Amino acid sequence: MLKEKGLFGNIGVQVVIAMCVGTLVGAMMGQSASMFAPLGSIFIHLIKMLVIPLVAVAIISGAAGLGSSQSAGKVGLSTLGFFGLTSAVAVALALFMGVVFQPGVGVDMTGVEGMFSNVYADKGEMPTFWATVLGMIPTNVFQSLNEANILQILVFCLFFGIAVSKLEKERRDPLINGVNAIVDAMVWMINVVMKVAPLGVFGLMADAVGTFGFSALMVVFKLFVVYVVAILIYGFIFYPAMIKAFSKTSPLKFLSAMKKPQAVALSTASSMATLPVTMEVCEEELGVKNSTASFVLPLGATINMSGNAIYYGLVAIFFAQMFNVELGMGAYIAIIVTSTLGAVGQAGVPGPSFLVVAVLLAAGIPIEGLPLLFALDRIFDMIRTALNITGDAACAVIVDNMINDGPQETPEPESSHHA
Repeated sequence: MLKEKGLFGNIGVQVVIAMCVGTLVGAMMGQSASMFAPLGSIFIHLIKMLVIPLVAVAIISGAAGLGSSQSAGKVGLSTLGFFGLTSAVAVALALFMGVVFQPGVGVDMTGVEGMFSNVYADKGEMPTFWATVLGMIPTNVFQSLNEANILQILVFCLFFGIAVSKLEKERRDPLINGVNAIVDAMVWMINVVMKVAPLGVFGLMADAVGTFGFSALMVVFKLFVVYVVAILIYGFIFYPAMIKAFSKTSPLKFLSAMKKPQAVALSTASSMATLPVTMEVCEEELGVKNSTASFVLPLGATINMSGNAIYYGLVAIFFAQMFNVELGMGAYIAIIVTSTLGAVGQAGVPGPSFLVVAVLLAAGIPIEGLPLLFALDRIFDMIRTALNITGDAACAVIVDNMINDGPQETPEPESSHHA
C-alpha cells in the first residue's frame, strides 16, 4: 500500500522530517508562520472528505462478513468490553501519575494569564445515559452522513451490514463484492492524499508552533512530560502485555508492525485518517482476518480513545493542582466515568476536545485555564492518536485470536478482499 522506496521514500519518515522542519520554521518565523496554515487545512479537508464514506463502507463490509458467521455477537461484545475496560484503566493510570508527579504544582502563570477565559463554560454538559443512547440512533441517516455524526453512521451501517449478511447467497455476494470494491477504491484515494501528508504536516506544525510559541509549552511542560510517559507506559508495556496474555502474536512483532500506522497517526492526529494503514498492517503483517479487521478497526477508530482518556484524567489533575482544588473520592470517580464515556463519544477526527470541559465540570474543577491547552491541543492530539490506533490494533489481534480459538464453524467462502 504505502510502498517502501528506500528510507526517504517512506511516508512515515517524510512525515517525521516534515514535523521537525515545520517546528523549526514555526519557531523561527513566529506569528508569520501562519502563512503555511492553508497547507495543513487542505490536507485535513482532503482526509475529512474521504473518512465518512470509508467508515460507512468498511463497517458495512465488516458487519456483512461477520454476520454470516456464528461469532458475530462474540466479536461485538468482546470488542466493546475491551474498549471500555482499557479506557477506564487508562484514566486510572493518568490519575495515579498525576497524583505522584504533580504536574500542576508550582506552575508559573505569569505571561499566560491573558489566555484564561470562560468561553468554554457552556460547551461541556455531559449528556445523560439515555440522551447518549438516543443520540446514537439516526432519525435520518442522510442527515447523519451530512453532519458527519460518526456514531449514528456506525449504528446504521452495522445494522445494514448484518442485514446484508442475512440475504441468500446469490443476492448477498454481489452486494458484498460491490461494497469491498468501494473500500478498495477509497483506499486508493487515501493513498493519493497521503502523498501530500508531509506538506500538510509541515503546515500544521509551523502554524501551531509559530502561533503559540514555546512559552506556552513551557507552562505545561511538566504536564506534557508526565503525559508522554503515561502514553509510553500504556503503548509499550500495557498493550504488549495484553497481546502476550490473550493472543498468540509476539508483542515485539506487534510493536514493530505498528510503527507505520503510528507515524501516520502522529502526523494527522486522526484515527480515521490512519484507518486504512492500520487495516493494512493488521491484515498483511499481523494476520488478522479481513472480517474482524473491517469490523473492529473502524469501530475502534470511532470509540476507542484510551489516549484521550489518559489526557482527560491528567488535565483534570493538572488544573485541580494549579487552582488548588482538593479532589475527593467522588471527584476521582466522576473523572474516571466521564473520561471513559467522553473518550467513547469523541469521534476520531482531529480538533480541540471539548470533552475535557465535561470532565472538569464533573469534578468541580475550574475551566478558565483551558485555552492554555487548546493552544497545544495539536501536539497532545498527535501523541494520543498514536496510542488510540495501537489500542485498536491490539483489540483486533486479541479478538481475532479469541474467535479462532473458539468452536470452529464451517467458514463460508469469503471474498479475497484486502484493504
